[in-house]
Amino acid sequence: MPQSLSKIYLHVIFHVKTTSPKIDESHWPRVHEYIGQLINTTGCKSLCVGGVTDHIHALCVLSRQVTVSHLVEEMKRNSSLWMKTLDKRYETFQWQGGYAVFSVGQSLVDKSREYILHQREHHTKMTFREEYVRFLELYHIEYDKEYVLSD
Repeated sequence: MPQSLSKIYLHVIFHVKTTSPKIDESHWPRVHEYIGQLINTTGCKSLCVGGVTDHIHALCVLSRQVTVSHLVEEMKRNSSLWMKTLDKRYETFQWQGGYAVFSVGQSLVDKSREYILHQREHHTKMTFREEYVRFLELYHIEYDKEYVLSD
């Protein structure tokens, strides 16, 4: 019987809704760890999760049995519910409606991991909006500037 073999690396990015409370720095490690666990429960493999107060980056290997939309839906839905229990300040917490996902070649996995794990330093030089648009342009994704990062 033929085997289906694949190894697809994904870089997932999503943002906190503009009307939502931001993620306090003291909670970053727990939030990142929890989202990594959610990735693994889908059958995908979390390689790293990072981010700052207003957004998340995740690097993972996509399972052959899971669609990208299902993976992201599980990450966002379950982490949003969990955030509401983490601390009273997150009672109204929500992620934005959209997300971005980019494929990562094997040769760039280590560089992508380092990029994700050093978000704090990275965002001393660039805003999230600038970063997001840079990814869209790097991957030649057409977008409407008016709606980038809108809820």
